[in-house]
Amino acid sequence: MPTSLPVINLMGPTASGKTALACELYEQGNFELISVDSALVFKDMDIGTAKPSKVEQEKYPHHLIDIIHPEQVYSAAEFVEDACELIDNIHRKGKTPILVGGTMLYFKALLEGLSGHLPSADQRIRDEIMQQAEQYGWDNIHAELQRVDPIAGEKFKVSDKQRIVRALEVFRITGRPITALQAEQPKQVAYRYTFHNYALIPNRLELHQRIEKRLQQMWEIGFLREVEDLIEKYDLNPDLPSMRAVGYRQAYEFLLNCDKTNDNKQNMEDKALFATRQLAKRQYTWLRSLRENHQFTTFETIEQAQGYLRNCYR
Repeated sequence: MPTSLPVINLMGPTASGKTALACELYEQGNFELISVDSALVFKDMDIGTAKPSKVEQEKYPHHLIDIIHPEQVYSAAEFVEDACELIDNIHRKGKTPILVGGTMLYFKALLEGLSGHLPSADQRIRDEIMQQAEQYGWDNIHAELQRVDPIAGEKFKVSDKQRIVRALEVFRITGRPITALQAEQPKQVAYRYTFHNYALIPNRLELHQRIEKRLQQMWEIGFLREVEDLIEKYDLNPDLPSMRAVGYRQAYEFLLNCDKTNDNKQNMEDKALFATRQLAKRQYTWLRSLRENHQFTTFETIEQAQGYLRNCYR
């Protein structure tokens, strides 16, 4: 049974204004902020992730920002483990955690649990798989998955590189197919929390305009240079989660292209804009799915959310 210990989940698509809303709520009471964003976990990825500035983070401290390097991997299972530990620590202080972000998979994992106790990511094994893929091709890697885990091999296409790597990683660590481990383990739900779920869901046309404006500002303040610095500092490849983030993927591909004409640069920026809009579309879809199984309060505008939350958490 849920206890009286509350957890505030503040969700929304990219550029919806949820971070500013969370910061305002933080000022009103005895709260701490936990980031729920799969891109903000990466160090040195600041501009393209719209990460709160150092000054903003000093004023509004966020947990789970800048915790790994862009070469590393951070799973939903690791997020749940870290978030639950933080939530418990915050409750012990007599405070209320506010979880804010747009990575709906993380929210779903927290609300509904994950199947099985799967091993954490092993970067050494992942690197081995990536090297084999580079040497022998992804068809060969997919064929290996079909041999060791026929169910996963049938489910995943050759293009599902991240999922293939994870499935093979689990098999090499445990000696058992990931599908078997998932099937035999019940979902673990965080019953000890009472979740207060809020979603900021702006009009899509307005959101698209915000996305375009914000992305243009990112290019102007040095987003492309940030990706150049990442390439110089880290051993990156296009299959890393960090380089699969919207904007970063397109900038990374452009910078590795020998033909860096203005036309190609504009094409890259257009692709980044399209990819960001597609991300927002997927976030809307995730939110609809979550709202089917969980109680939500939704807002179309930031002003609506501000008025409601001020009254709830005075």
